[in-house]
Amino acid sequence: MATGNAKQPFHFYSSLDLTLLTNRRARDLAELLAHLREVPGSVIYYHTHHFLVQHQYLSPEPPNDVAYWVTNVLQEDRLGEQLAAIDLVQFRTIRALRERLIAVIEAYLNERRELRTAPEGEEFHFREAASFVLPTRHVANDLREFADCMEQIGFGSLAYHFFDARLRLERGENDFSEWLVKALGEHELARAIVRLDPYTYTLDGLRKEVVRLVRARLGEAAA
Repeated sequence: MATGNAKQPFHFYSSLDLTLLTNRRARDLAELLAHLREVPGSVIYYHTHHFLVQHQYLSPEPPNDVAYWVTNVLQEDRLGEQLAAIDLVQFRTIRALRERLIAVIEAYLNERRELRTAPEGEEFHFREAASFVLPTRHVANDLREFADCMEQIGFGSLAYHFFDARLRLERGENDFSEWLVKALGEHELARAIVRLDPYTYTLDGLRKEVVRLVRARLGEAAA
């Protein structure tokens, strides 16, 4: 089946983040838990997602700040492994992700009688990202232009349309799949992109996989 022009174009946006200190810090697991219950969702998002943009070509382990601090500063290896094993792709809201982090730490604390304290200067400092969303020059009117744009956009744009739209904005899916369905009727291609686990890719790898799927669809349409 051939692909046609979109009912409405896809405008690519990009997000620039300014990292801000919140003046909150934790010295042990009890303080960490108390702050996790109270901080804004943007703080949870920052500490579980900023690594995606900072490490565009290499995925660090563990993949979130909380797991890293618990493992490397408090040396609570078992809890660190449990936190690192939280599968981010299964959460559709920041609220649900926060509740999971809290539940894992609470369950661990129920078995602990003594708390380890972080050395002075190595406390967990809560940060958040103030996001500024800007339009880019890239606009796609059909599937071929979409693939071309995908190859040119920056990683900030890719992260905005994939992660911010899906989780931080609570849309449940990425902007690309939503547009493919509504503007082009490309249901199968949209589902293929939704099925990708974006946390198993670097941003560079994620971009290449999306482009590969779109180019394959274009090849089918031309056959």
